Amino acid sequence: MSKTLFDKIWDAHVVTAVTDGPTQIYIDRHFCHEVTSPQAFDGLRKRGLKVFRPEKTTLSPDHNIPTLNQDKPIQDPISKNQVDTLSKNAADFGLTLYGLGHEKNGIIHVIGPENGLTQPGMTIVCGDSHTSTHGAFGAIAFGIGTSEVEMVLASQCILQPRPKTMRINYNGKLKPGVTAKDIALYTISQLTTGGATGYFVEYAGEAIRNLSMEERMTVCNLSIEMGARGGMIAPDETTFAYVQGREFAPKGEAWDKALAYWKALKSDDDAKFDREISFDAASIEPWITYGTNPGMGMAIGGAIPTIDQIDEAGRISFEKSLNYMGFKPGEKLEGKQIDYVFLGSCTNGRIEDFRAFAAYVKGKKKADNVIAWLVPGSWMVEKQIRAEGLDKILTEAGFELRQPGCSACLAMNEDKVPAGKYAVSTSNRNFEGRQGPGARTILAGPLVAAAAAVTGKITDPRN
Repeated sequence: MSKTLFDKIWDAHVVTAVTDGPTQIYIDRHFCHEVTSPQAFDGLRKRGLKVFRPEKTTLSPDHNIPTLNQDKPIQDPISKNQVDTLSKNAADFGLTLYGLGHEKNGIIHVIGPENGLTQPGMTIVCGDSHTSTHGAFGAIAFGIGTSEVEMVLASQCILQPRPKTMRINYNGKLKPGVTAKDIALYTISQLTTGGATGYFVEYAGEAIRNLSMEERMTVCNLSIEMGARGGMIAPDETTFAYVQGREFAPKGEAWDKALAYWKALKSDDDAKFDREISFDAASIEPWITYGTNPGMGMAIGGAIPTIDQIDEAGRISFEKSLNYMGFKPGEKLEGKQIDYVFLGSCTNGRIEDFRAFAAYVKGKKKADNVIAWLVPGSWMVEKQIRAEGLDKILTEAGFELRQPGCSACLAMNEDKVPAGKYAVSTSNRNFEGRQGPGARTILAGPLVAAAAAVTGKITDPRN
């Protein structure tokens, strides 16, 4: 019987299946950060349980950590308590922790791939919605709730209903200046934030195959923003070359055995998906958001929809969103002045994002009206930035490199955008207050962010 990539991995991890109920799935890799794990560990203590397979769980604080002066105590008492609690839980249960100051510390969805912990064919979970990032390697990766974190810690398994399958094909090649972030934001705007609810998405087509691993991670990262359970891309030579040689990747004979299995991880030619969609890759432009969810997006040179272009059922929320953002129906945003630029997050905080940003700003100067936060996704990325001399390019252009962390992706640390200010952000969500109470977020890719940082306004980087 023909199978999709998702079916092959899911079926290989089934422990038991309940008739007309959930499936018990074995989990290969479990990531934990400080926000969603404290209650799970407390649950284990109350039940007198140990972590079943501690070598399968990796911890790293990321949401609450400051991006300046990490060698000093965290000032915010709530943030400090969460980070300290993660350290105590790691020690109490004998788990690997890449804590503050550790050379492997960073955003959990950045350090997994770069250390070779993320591999094709795996099932991967974390108490974080953007766990779908790891699906770029041909893995089933998805976010879970705190009670499910406890379930995985206690049993290395999880109960899950089987999702439906969807394949999105991107036919042809992307235009110059169009990035993986533009693919993702374009797709969400076409499907809406609920268009993939109940599905696990496989991304395919020439445009996807031509992406680097880091670009693929960006696409899969945003799967959750259209309601999908997760997103994935079939592993290929690009995948294998990225994984090979990384610290926790298989070595020697184990590599040869793993590679033979990984090469079989693709949807069969006649596999049937519950839903299949195709887009012309050449029709995708640099994309920005104008509203308060990632599906409210448009081409950078386009205009916000008018009221009559919005379904009647959505007009109240549309108007509410524009009121919050200070925009008007039919308005063009290109040329609009902005206040902040944020480069970073688990969506766009990798070395290729910094290379793209630095290449654009080289020989230029940061606009005086812009405050820019450039935040590597990990200490490994920070080390690469300095080794390649990108930090010197950024400094000469008037930018400052901050220390790794989730930073201004969400208002859980010191990097908050003030109320009423506009931020062009390479992160993943533009909800009300996401980057700070009253902050106005415009999601974009690293090239659009670089152009905005230099001009002080929303600018098409191709111009």
